[in-house]
Amino acid sequence: MAINIAALEGKAIKTSESLTVFIVQNGSKFGFRSQLAYNTFSAANPALGLDPGFVNVITISAADAASIPDGGIVNDQGQIISNVSGYVSNSNISRLSDFGLPDIAMVGGPGGQMKFEESIDLRARALANSFVKEIELQRKTAASGRVFTRFEPISDVLENQQVQVTTGLFTNNAATMSAVYTSSAQSTTSKNYYYEAWDGIATTSEPQFSVAYGHRRGSGSSAAGTLNDSPSRAVYSQYRLLLLNPGDTTFTFADGTSSDSIYAINYNRARVKDRLDPGNWQISLAQLSGSTVPNNVHTGSNVKVNTPSPNFITLIDDSGDVFNNGTLGTGNVYNIVSGSIANGIFNPSAPKYYGLMYPSLGVIILNDAVLNVSASFNTVTGSNISGDNAWKLFTSISGALSSSVNYSMQARNIETITSTHYFVRVKNGEYNFSNNPTFTTGSVGEFAQATFIGDPKTYLTTIGMYNDRQELLAVAKLSQPIQKSFSIETLIKVKLDF
Repeated sequence: MAINIAALEGKAIKTSESLTVFIVQNGSKFGFRSQLAYNTFSAANPALGLDPGFVNVITISAADAASIPDGGIVNDQGQIISNVSGYVSNSNISRLSDFGLPDIAMVGGPGGQMKFEESIDLRARALANSFVKEIELQRKTAASGRVFTRFEPISDVLENQQVQVTTGLFTNNAATMSAVYTSSAQSTTSKNYYYEAWDGIATTSEPQFSVAYGHRRGSGSSAAGTLNDSPSRAVYSQYRLLLLNPGDTTFTFADGTSSDSIYAINYNRARVKDRLDPGNWQISLAQLSGSTVPNNVHTGSNVKVNTPSPNFITLIDDSGDVFNNGTLGTGNVYNIVSGSIANGIFNPSAPKYYGLMYPSLGVIILNDAVLNVSASFNTVTGSNISGDNAWKLFTSISGALSSSVNYSMQARNIETITSTHYFVRVKNGEYNFSNNPTFTTGSVGEFAQATFIGDPKTYLTTIGMYNDRQELLAVAKLSQPIQKSFSIETLIKVKLDF
């Protein structure tokens, strides 16, 4: 059905397909030459409702709009001008300078009018191109004499790159330890609580781990008549608070048994780094003489490796247990079982449990009841008796280490290293000159090498990392000099570890 043009006379019209607005006068349509034309005309004719929201504007289809003859334009003064083409493509108004690059242009003509979005896009493109040209000019101007180059945060800096590194736990990153010693520098009072194990007796020796004994009720150690203040009670309470969940009072092992009496191995915290490396920990224990000595006197010099042929047990964590019996559901605790790193868990379908490993804390907890049976520890548990039980664990470890290299203690740590990578991009026009005195000669600063005229060459050896105040923060040294010239570009990656 043909549109009734007469009904649209004097009305402001837009199409349903766009925001383009025109008016109908004398049966023809007139588009707006510019944003100024729109604003001026709408102010002079408020009854038309040419507000920004187009509340009072009549909407018709694009096809109906195309059927209305073109009459001209509305100029910047808000005047209706007949018989003037309103197309940007027409020669009489096609110069953008006529519009002054208006923010919004609405011009009528066959095929549609310039839309708001089109004019905004033109302005944005013009501004963007101008900005890019200005930046490029600044870069070219600065390149020849550049001293500093700012990193682009998005393209040049790669942050929070993490990698896990495993190394030996012991001195000089050794993964095995074949001998252990106590230190005369350790006080007698502290030995009531723990023994510190060293890798030698020289002044350069270093502590590797400590061993301790704890009892929930304070048995097995003397507190000068005060049971509640005994060292064994203090040790047990410390590990209970450190390792167990709130409300738990005793250590419970994978076989379902709980124990008031424990032995502990605590690796030097600086050596553990992030955590012990599960699956790469192994310790051997030698059978003691406890089966031949009464319990209440199995202390001090009576604690020895059983002779002449002691038994040995080798322990590992069960992080590699194919039956998934090894963890306590958290991944942060593993069970200690008999086995070896080389051969895995002994009898993995029904392993024998000796204790618990807490990798993130570098702590091993051993069940004294199992050690009493398997290694004849004969733990002293009398009330207010100085049992010196920690010495039993030290003697057992030391005896195994000294008997054979096959019983060496093995352990590794894991450290997560976080790095930031900086990509140093040296363009062909940059850093081709040097302030080094040997680069020039004479009073007027001539090139020292005649071949440098028109083609200077430098050699990159060091990269300095600066902050915004031009303060040197870090220095990266290259393994060998890299030649630089106008025909060579270089990309160097600098990695900072944290």
